[in-house]
Amino acid sequence: MIRATKLSKFYGGKRALGPVSFEIADGETVGFLGLNGAGKTTALRILASDLRPSSGSIEVGGVDAVASPHEVRKRIGFLPENPPLYTEMPVVDYLKFAGELRGMTRVDLKRRLGEVLDIASLNEVANDPIDTLSHGFRQRVGLAQAIIHNPKFLILDEPTRGLDPVQIVEMRNLIHDLKQNHTVLISSHILTEISQTCDRLLVLSRGALVGEGSETELSKHEGDIGQITVTVRAPSGDDPKAQIQKVLAAIASVTKVGEPFEHGGGFTYSLTTTKDVRAEVSRAIVESKLDLLKLDYSRSELENTFIRLVGGTDASN
Repeated sequence: MIRATKLSKFYGGKRALGPVSFEIADGETVGFLGLNGAGKTTALRILASDLRPSSGSIEVGGVDAVASPHEVRKRIGFLPENPPLYTEMPVVDYLKFAGELRGMTRVDLKRRLGEVLDIASLNEVANDPIDTLSHGFRQRVGLAQAIIHNPKFLILDEPTRGLDPVQIVEMRNLIHDLKQNHTVLISSHILTEISQTCDRLLVLSRGALVGEGSETELSKHEGDIGQITVTVRAPSGDDPKAQIQKVLAAIASVTKVGEPFEHGGGFTYSLTTTKDVRAEVSRAIVESKLDLLKLDYSRSELENTFIRLVGGTDASN
């Protein structure tokens, strides 16, 4: 569906993107992941034929996007970070206008309009002026204009930006439904959204592609490093924190014992480990005559992978 080759964008002498090369297969849902200013929006605008690259090539469904941008726009639905809404227009009139811009016939537009209003759950506000709608509904209108012409490829730039928790879940469910019939590229810096929505990730940092693959493929480099959270109570002793700290620090494969805080009648510690040592931790606590109140383990995956790839900071735009 998409083939980008040595894609770059410069503003004067400042590099905003590239060179980057990647492919997206038909039917995939791919996430562009990166800190603010990593080059995600620049890349999406180029893919949507909204911005010309400084160098490199892009093909969308076999069509050269640089040589034939108008043809490519017919195949793409684009939801920018700030949806292009004419707020004085009623929703249904705006969507008709968006369809006409894409060259849809009156018959096709009439048929598709009802489908899109259903897909985006906009029937109840179809005749309302856009400027009277909440932010969540405006995002839905922005998505509706992106799919009105039923494109094969959807580009969504921060689709959950500014939404409340309920609206985020609704938008996530909507994207899951769209995945059934569209190739989707989503830009976000919110790890949970990318993790729960996308099949594969492209990680950008300072305009460069620093990681590519599924979450599992990217995370395998993290080994078995993980975090164990344990809550312990010392029945007796003058310095219970020191007593617990000594027991936990002596456990093999525990590389760091964090500062504790009081919780639930005991002290809660965060342990950095090189493998899953829950059994060893629980055994050491019980054998030391301490009370084990709670024990959780989570393997460090996408978050640590993201920090490793982008280096923790990103200053480009």
